[in-house]
Amino acid sequence: RDPKPEERKACMPYLLEQIDIIKPQIILLLGKVASNTILDNQISLGRMREQIFTFRDIPTYVSYHPSALLRNPNWKRPAWEDLQKVRDHYFALPPKQ
Repeated sequence: RDPKPEERKACMPYLLEQIDIIKPQIILLLGKVASNTILDNQISLGRMREQIFTFRDIPTYVSYHPSALLRNPNWKRPAWEDLQKVRDHYFALPPKQ
């Protein structure tokens, strides 16, 4: 099931703290619930996949949740293409100091 709004709100401070500690160079959000929650929007997953977002000054990509790929095998190729975009972006980043 999708998490309830109060569950999302309760977990958000922990997630933000983890992001602050880890300081990722790039983020990949998997699934509509995670993407809409983190990016604070109601955009469809299909439209979000076409864009690169910025979350806390971090380039952020969106793709299908793994469980969605099990139910919709025809989404595996687009998901693979999403992962290739993330990989290419990651390898284009300057080395971390």
